[in-house]
Amino acid sequence: MSARPEPAGPGDRVTGLVRALRAHGFGIGTGETVDAGLALAAVGFTDRERMREALAATLLHGAAQRRVFDRVFDLYFPLLDGVDDGAEADERERAAAGPEATAALRERLAAALAAGDDAALNLLAGEAVGALGGFGATPGSDGWSSYQTLSRLRPETLLARVRATLRDAGNAEPEFADRLTDDEIRRRIEDFRERVRTEARRRVAVRQGRDRVARRAVEATPDRVDFLLAGREQLDELRRTVRPLARRLATRLAARRRRAARGEIDLRRTLRRSLSTGGVPVRPVLRRRRPGRPELVLLCDVSGSVAGFAHFTMLLVQALHDQFSRVRVFAFVNRVDEVTDLVARGRADPAGLGERILAEATLTGWHGQSDYGTALGEFAERYVDVLGPRSVVFVLGDARTNRSDPNLAALKLIADRARRVYWLNPEQPALWSTGDSAAHAYAELVEMRPCRNAGQLAELIGRLLPV
Repeated sequence: MSARPEPAGPGDRVTGLVRALRAHGFGIGTGETVDAGLALAAVGFTDRERMREALAATLLHGAAQRRVFDRVFDLYFPLLDGVDDGAEADERERAAAGPEATAALRERLAAALAAGDDAALNLLAGEAVGALGGFGATPGSDGWSSYQTLSRLRPETLLARVRATLRDAGNAEPEFADRLTDDEIRRRIEDFRERVRTEARRRVAVRQGRDRVARRAVEATPDRVDFLLAGREQLDELRRTVRPLARRLATRLAARRRRAARGEIDLRRTLRRSLSTGGVPVRPVLRRRRPGRPELVLLCDVSGSVAGFAHFTMLLVQALHDQFSRVRVFAFVNRVDEVTDLVARGRADPAGLGERILAEATLTGWHGQSDYGTALGEFAERYVDVLGPRSVVFVLGDARTNRSDPNLAALKLIADRARRVYWLNPEQPALWSTGDSAAHAYAELVEMRPCRNAGQLAELIGRLLPV
């Protein structure tokens, strides 16, 4: 595989950094890129951390972007830039990967952790990845694995040895402070693990190109993580972004409402008024309107992998409740129950919302699998009266019916009673109507949109809701 040519100088690296950050959804304009170059010229190129902070100050728009920025920065401005990564170096490093060499590396790592020597830890991270992290049948392989390196080195098992080193050096502390010492050692070990991950990414980037690795090997910001692939920690981080996101959406909806309140041009009255100015419509007449706030109804599948998507959307809509005249939230697996009050109480403990809904609401019947047809039928039978000419319904789910009847008639009844019905599907469109999915059948009755991450969700809510 031919690697992309590496940036020749700081200017090229800055543009490469900006290009990679834009690929991760960062809104960086030309002016901000120019400011970043001027900031680097002001702080100089000798202190890497000063360069990092200067670029962060000019390019970032929020603290949530910092983690992605740091990892991309480490690729374009690596700490060990210029280290020999050729085939001869591969052979030397892999020859030093025997048991005795690994034991010696662990001894040196324990000493560096005890001393808190950042320079030594950086060099050890490079040595560890070179000796233990390479994989592939031939020298010059593109494979460098931080997971393989850390599995063989096992730095987490050095805590007792580092503690003993500190005590032998005369740094023993009272027993009540031992826990603080252990916490500091664990922090240093985790910091070293991150250095190993950074070094593995750097080595792959040297071979495959920085742009490629920055795009594919750096974890996205929480608002761009796929709902269906997000882990528990990522979902928890997403829930912490609900309130700031709701504030931005409320501002956008309020602006749309103000524009809508101005109304459209009344052509007849405008032409009549223009007679006093020689037929020139100097002062157009607007047809004033008083938009009423819509009623919002959420119908959410809370089963399996789509549950995280549904819970996040519930919390976001609840945080936006002032923008609607009324909000009603319904959850289902194969039976439907209203959970509006549970979601309202969930603001105090968003992480436990899913458990409370499953424990307190009646969502399943004689089996525990999702059944859209039965759930839509029960909603149409029991709750259709909550819909009216001002109601906007959002159905959240992947439309996978487990091969049961999709009950299109029930969805059509819901669409006929409501003002608008939108179906937000967390699956990519290429998977719609594959296997047990009835997505295309439902999409013939209501408007179905892909909604795979929090960024897309915010954009859709801000754009689709009537004002």
